Amino acid sequence: MSRLIVVTGASAGLGKATAQRFAENNDKVLLIGRREDRLSKAAADITSSLPGADIDLLALDMSEADSVPRLQEYVKSTGLPVSGLVCCAGSALLSGGEDVKSVLTEWQDAYQSNVLTSVIAVEGAVPVMADGGSIVLYSSIAAYRGSGGTGAYGAAKAALHSYVHTLAARLGPRGISANVIAPGYFAGTDFFGDRLTAARETLLVSQTALGRAGDPAEAAELGFYLCSEPGGYVTSQVIQINGGSYHGV
Repeated sequence: MSRLIVVTGASAGLGKATAQRFAENNDKVLLIGRREDRLSKAAADITSSLPGADIDLLALDMSEADSVPRLQEYVKSTGLPVSGLVCCAGSALLSGGEDVKSVLTEWQDAYQSNVLTSVIAVEGAVPVMADGGSIVLYSSIAAYRGSGGTGAYGAAKAALHSYVHTLAARLGPRGISANVIAPGYFAGTDFFGDRLTAARETLLVSQTALGRAGDPAEAAELGFYLCSEPGGYVTSQVIQINGGSYHGV
């Protein structure tokens, strides 16, 4: 029987790779992101490599509570409960200022785009989620070793670690697992935008024990496992996938 899997931040990078992995399993996959044009491109890319893939999309800003009714309406229209929710949405935009107002703006933006996008998606999905379902939140290595700017991005991602433990305890009686994936550097995600110089990429790769960048498909496979029957006993965990670059150099 087909499962309904919801992936936020699905228009590119790890979110898109994750959506493709579930599509390969013949799951029904809902792609969520803010921009419909980017979602449409991601859906087209997936279906071009997987003809017949059951892909839908919804352009929603999951940092806004008003997105929840549309999400729930979609789920109910399918006749399927949500079997897996994978929250990949987030960003690391820096304010560029050093005054208190700029710092505050950076922290507010980081919290909205990296915490609320997961919290609102989860709280909106839980009422329409199957017992025995799975929740996976994407954090970052920055939650362990800090981030650029004022540190807001890393701190926001670290908030998900506490949240997932609460979710696991709260939803455990329904058989719902809740885990965090904390990725390091993955190539081909556009995460850094034009901030990723050749020198910076070389440094990031050199910080890994394996001497290479991650492939988005590797993170996607971990997310898939956590939403699978064999991964059902894994819950309340923060799992790093960074090639051994926890401490840097």
